[in-house]
Amino acid sequence: MSGVWVFNQNGVMRLVDGVEAMEGCRQGSGGRRKVLVHTASNEMITSYAVLERKLYSLGWERYYDDSDLLQFHKHSSIDLISLPMDFNRFKPMHMYDIVVKNKHSFEVRDMMM
Repeated sequence: MSGVWVFNQNGVMRLVDGVEAMEGCRQGSGGRRKVLVHTASNEMITSYAVLERKLYSLGWERYYDDSDLLQFHKHSSIDLISLPMDFNRFKPMHMYDIVVKNKHSFEVRDMMM
């Protein structure tokens, strides 16, 4: 019998296998995960296509210098947004990078699973 003992929201302890424990660590406590939200429309960013439309409307352009990354830049600044090509690898650190470079247009929120 191997695994990790975890407490659920009711304080009840249960044994979970290694894969489920790692998923819980990645999502954070309480079954939450981070999501990027476009504040003007209150729309959750669910794909790179949605994100690209929002960034284009803010003056960002696609930068095609690196085939391993999805990159955007603005002519009016030195900022560069670099994202993994696979949206499934889009992590909170990428979300916060977008928020920092677009302070009033995006925010990161916790979403209950």
